[in-house]
Amino acid sequence: MSDENNQYTFENDQYRKTYWHTCSHVMAQAVKRLWPEVKLAIGPSIDEGWYYDMDAPFAFTPEHLEQIEAEMRKICKEKLKLERFELPRSEALQLMEEKGEPFKVELINDLPEDAHISFYRQGEFTDLCAGPHLDSTGRIKGNALKLTACNAAYWRGDSNRETLQRIYGIAFPKKDELDEYLARIEEAKKRDHRRLGRELGLFMLRDEGPGFPFFLPKGMTLKNTLLDYWRQVHKKYGYVEISTPIMLNRQLWERSGHWDHYKNNMYTTVIDDVDFAVKPMNCPGGMLVYASEPHSYKELPLRVGEIGLVHRHELSGALHGLFRVRCFSQDDAHVFMTRDQMQDVIQETVRLFDEVYSTFGLSYTIELSTMPEDHIGTVEEWERNQDILKAAITDMGKEFVVNEGDGAFYGPKLDFHLADSLGRTWQCGTIQLDSQLPERFELEYTGEDGQKHRPVMIHRVVLGSIERFIGVITEHFAGAFPAWLAPVQVKVLPVTDRAEEYAHTVAAKLDEQGFRCEVDGRNEKIGKKIREATLEKIPYMLVVGDRDMENGTVSPRHRSGEDLGAMGLDAFAALLGEEVKSKAIK
Repeated sequence: MSDENNQYTFENDQYRKTYWHTCSHVMAQAVKRLWPEVKLAIGPSIDEGWYYDMDAPFAFTPEHLEQIEAEMRKICKEKLKLERFELPRSEALQLMEEKGEPFKVELINDLPEDAHISFYRQGEFTDLCAGPHLDSTGRIKGNALKLTACNAAYWRGDSNRETLQRIYGIAFPKKDELDEYLARIEEAKKRDHRRLGRELGLFMLRDEGPGFPFFLPKGMTLKNTLLDYWRQVHKKYGYVEISTPIMLNRQLWERSGHWDHYKNNMYTTVIDDVDFAVKPMNCPGGMLVYASEPHSYKELPLRVGEIGLVHRHELSGALHGLFRVRCFSQDDAHVFMTRDQMQDVIQETVRLFDEVYSTFGLSYTIELSTMPEDHIGTVEEWERNQDILKAAITDMGKEFVVNEGDGAFYGPKLDFHLADSLGRTWQCGTIQLDSQLPERFELEYTGEDGQKHRPVMIHRVVLGSIERFIGVITEHFAGAFPAWLAPVQVKVLPVTDRAEEYAHTVAAKLDEQGFRCEVDGRNEKIGKKIREATLEKIPYMLVVGDRDMENGTVSPRHRSGEDLGAMGLDAFAALLGEEVKSKAIK
C-alpha cells in the first residue's frame, strides 16, 4: 500500500495516535455532559488507545464507564466538527477559569509567556490541546470503542499532589478489530504470569519483600534449566564466566559514572565509614576483572559473561510481577575488542541472539537508541559508534527504527523487542557500544606493534533480567513450557493401587536418565488424575495399568490430549530425549 493510501488507516502511526487522541476528547466531552462537576486534567493517546485523568467527587465504576461509552456513541453520531483556535495567555487563562478547570489553568501558567496557546472546540466542549485531531467526531466508529479500565493516578506523577482517576479506552475503525483486540486481552489475562506462577507453583510475591520475588522448587528448576541453556550457548560462542561482588564502594561507582547518572535507582549503605552501593548492574565489576591482568591483542575479542544478582530501587507503583522487580539476575556479558573488530563482534552477537530467540519461538524488531542529553563522551564519538551499529545490522540485512535520545549514558545501543504468541512486544536483549568506560578505567591491551592501546567494548544481555524473561515465556507459552524447560516433564499415573509400585519403578528409570518425573499415587479415578496433570501443563502423562505391568509398557498421553498408545519405556524415553535434545516447541 502506498503512503498516500495508507495515511488514513491504522497502519499509519500518526493517524492512529490522532484517532485515539480525538477519542480522548470525545470521552472527556461525554463525562462533562454526564457530570459537569468533574474537573479535567490531561488526556493523551498512548501505545494502545488513550487515557484521561479526571478529578471527580465520586469513584468511577464499571456502570459509570458504560454510561460514558453510550454518551460517546451519541457524540460520534452528532458528527461534531473539531475546530482549532488560539488565544493570548490572559484570555486562555480567563476561559479555563470561567469553565472551572483548575488543572488546565495550572498547565497554561506553566507555558512560556510567548507560547501559542491552542484549543480545540467540538460542539459545546472546548479543551486546551496542541492537537492534532480528526476533523469530525463522526470519523470515530461508536460501535468500535471500549473503555477498558479506571485506576488512580497522581497529578503530574507527583505523589504529593492530587489523586485523580484515570480512565483508559481503546477504539478501532471497525468493530471486528475491536472484538479481536478484546479477545486478545482476555487471552492475555488467562496467560498472566502472576496467576500462572501461583497456580503452577513457580514463584510467589510477598508483602514482606515487595519487588523481591521468591522462587519455589518448580520455579527454581525452570530458572536453573534456563541458566544451563544460557551457559551452553555462551560456551559455544567462546565466552568465559565470572562472578563479581554484589556490593562495591562509592569510589568505583563515581569512576564508572553511575553515581552521578544512576544514584536514585541504587541502594546504598555505609561500611566502616565508607559509602557503598549494591550493584544495579554488573559492568564496573567486569571492568575491574579485565584490568586485573595484562592483555594482548591476541586475546581479543575477549568475551566475558556473568549471571549477576542486581538490585534497583523501583517505585512501588511500578512493580509488576516478574516484569518489574527490585532484585533480579541479569545475564550481562562484556566483549572487549579492538576497533577493527567492532562490526564483526556486533554481528556475532546478533547471531547469538538469533539462535537463542528462535529456540523459544520469539521473533524481534530492532531499535537503535541514540545519544541522550545526559551522556558522557563527545558528540563525534557517539556519532561514530552509532554509525558502526547501523552498518553492522544493515550489512546483515536487518531493519531497525531509530529511538532518538534513549541510549545509555555511555553509548548508543541496539534494543531487541521480542514478539510473543499474542503479538505483544517485550524489550529484552540489548547491545551497547561503549568507548567511555574503557577510558575511565584506563583499560589497555598490548597491540601487534608492542604499544599500549585502549580497547572498546560492548555491554550486552540476551535474556535481560532472567526473572522478567521467565515472566515473558510463561505468558508466551501460557505456562505450557516445552518439554526441555518444563519443571516436571512426566507424570506417571497408575490406574489402580496394584500399578502404583510399577509406576514408581517407571519413574525411577526415567529419573536415572535425567528426566524430571513425578508419580500421582492418590486413590483417585484416572480421569481426574489426567485432568489435573493437564491443568498442571505437564508435557507427558504415562498411564500405567495391569496390562502395562504385564507387558512392561507405558501408555503416553500428551497434554494436548493426543494418545500415543502403548509402547516400551525405552521407546518413550528415546522420544522424550529427542524432544528435549532438539528443544522442540510443542
